[in-house]
Amino acid sequence: QVQLVESGGGLVQAGGSLRLFCAASGRTFSSAVMGWFRQAPGREREFVAAITWNGASTYYAASLKGRFTISRDNAKNTGYLQMKSLKPEDTAVYYCALDLRRIPTPEGVGETKEYGYWGQGTQVTVSS
Repeated sequence: QVQLVESGGGLVQAGGSLRLFCAASGRTFSSAVMGWFRQAPGREREFVAAITWNGASTYYAASLKGRFTISRDNAKNTGYLQMKSLKPEDTAVYYCALDLRRIPTPEGVGETKEYGYWGQGTQVTVSS
């Protein structure tokens, strides 16, 4: 069984930065694709970024590339999402998720149905 716990969210001014954490229990984290998604009020959950099991490849939503960076430390069973130059439209609940395959399919990496394990989310609020 895998449990994911996100942290690091909070209130930040536009232009600021935040680093989100995803702490995983169990031994499957180090062999799984990890993804970050977000969901704003009244909107569908959307893909933010993903990383392969060994960190060799990363994937980003086109609109976020350059501002967000995904990484992981398998020795610590922890994943990260570094966010900079935050905008009010980045306000959302951010979720980490695991796809138990080591490498995602390119067409599926951004699909919520590819991920079988989810955390409870952490709120990020960006004020203008």
